[in-house]
Amino acid sequence: MNLKYEKLIKKVTEKYPERKEEFISGSSDIVNRLYTPEDIEEINYKTNIGYPGLYPYTRGVQPTMYRGRLWTMRQYAGFGSAEESNKRYKYLLSQGQTGLSIAFDLCTQIGYDSDHPMSVGEVGKVGVAIDTLADMETLFEGIPLDKVSTSMTINAPAAILLAMYIAVAEKQGVPTDKLKGTIQNDILKEYFARGTYIFPPKPSMRLITDSFQYCAQNMPKWNTISVSGYHIREAGSTAAQEIAFTLADGIAYIDAAQKVGLNVDDFAPRVSFFFNAHNDLLEEVGKFRAARRLWAKIMKERFKAKNPKSLMLRFHTQTAGSTLTAQQPDNNVVRVTIQTLAAILGGTQSLHTNSRDEALALPSEDSVRIALRTQQIVAYESGVANTIDPLAGSYYVESITNKIEKKAQEYIKEIDELGGMVEAIEKGFVQKQIQDSAYKYQKQIENEERIIVGVNKFVSNEKPKQDILKVNEQIEKYQIEKLEKMKKQRDNAKVKSSLEKIKQVAKSSDNLLPTFLDAVKTYATLGEICDVLRKIFGEYEEQILL
Repeated sequence: MNLKYEKLIKKVTEKYPERKEEFISGSSDIVNRLYTPEDIEEINYKTNIGYPGLYPYTRGVQPTMYRGRLWTMRQYAGFGSAEESNKRYKYLLSQGQTGLSIAFDLCTQIGYDSDHPMSVGEVGKVGVAIDTLADMETLFEGIPLDKVSTSMTINAPAAILLAMYIAVAEKQGVPTDKLKGTIQNDILKEYFARGTYIFPPKPSMRLITDSFQYCAQNMPKWNTISVSGYHIREAGSTAAQEIAFTLADGIAYIDAAQKVGLNVDDFAPRVSFFFNAHNDLLEEVGKFRAARRLWAKIMKERFKAKNPKSLMLRFHTQTAGSTLTAQQPDNNVVRVTIQTLAAILGGTQSLHTNSRDEALALPSEDSVRIALRTQQIVAYESGVANTIDPLAGSYYVESITNKIEKKAQEYIKEIDELGGMVEAIEKGFVQKQIQDSAYKYQKQIENEERIIVGVNKFVSNEKPKQDILKVNEQIEKYQIEKLEKMKKQRDNAKVKSSLEKIKQVAKSSDNLLPTFLDAVKTYATLGEICDVLRKIFGEYEEQILL
């Protein structure tokens, strides 16, 4: 450190002390007063940073990034019935959204029909209810599937919902090789961060590798999995843990696919990722850059991938729902703007911006429009999309990129030593790391070591927000009546035959996707298909880890 500067600091801080003894990042790491070339001496530009579109992709996966094409602007949406959700999608597309992002209700996510006893009170509440292909047809009525990119946040029954999407496309006359989009299809994080699992890990992994194989052969533009760090971060992880556990899940999926005989370069180019954008803007930018570089190294060195596209970490980002506050909800517009900047400065390929009222309810039309306009203003007015990776070379950003990468590598090494991600989950390692981080973060808020505006500082008395979206309580009755009518109208002999075929294939090692496609075309329900698989695969029961 420069002696003259040290003397100056001593003189100034004696008169005007700094606000606190230690400054911490969003992940509770110490942030130094100043970063200099000394903090990045070990970095070699050519090997550690490089150029966008070239290994190790630290600066981005496309050579011209947003100068060529802006990120896909999505708004995660879906509620109530397929009819209501279809109206919301058309509204968002009319407002300039460039891709759809489908939210399914809890019943759909865990493979129950709307008339199942477990579905009572949950139909259409946190997403759209999908029981049969008829619902999926209504959901996309008037939306040409060869013109939009669709992301579906669905995991345990992802392959079945994908089959429904393919069937809708066929009815529209759109061939499968023209379909663009993503199924989340990431079951491992459900066991430790989210909870919408159905089957045990082994058969769940089989459904994923079946999807890899089917899409590699039939859907070259479709992303077969979106390995999700988003929910890991929402559960309370740090930035480094989000990257480590997400990439460790990715490693497990690549391993599983190779074990069933798939060539890494046949499916890896369609593996995508899904990350969270939190409030610590510079840490988040470093996180995204570190993730890209680390995945490129893993694919090249560990899996010996040869196709450059197999090395590219392409990702969707969603702003952080866990940071939104019910208190002073308009403040959430500012939080989302910061998070949007983090995602764009970090090089995302796709982005969903949360709405200001999501801590209270599903977002209203006004709120989703403001959220979408946030992306559009950043895209067209801020200037940050005009040049690639504009924070590259910052002593702090390069330093934190390195730091996050190293921490993530250490976690991945520990997971490898435990036998891989499935074993690490079963032993409670991942859960314990996230729990400890979440507890530490919450204690900092309670002790006012971390300020949350409107929550533990700058509090104000305010009237409850009135204009929030409320899902019609009659939706459950409507959905059940529609389902009963469908069951009477369909050819139940064909349904029974298609379900029996699924049962036989589930007992074999054959790919299940074609049987799912045949079954949904008979209007077999999601619950009926999942029930067949429950009988063959069993259901997962969470282990209580003390």
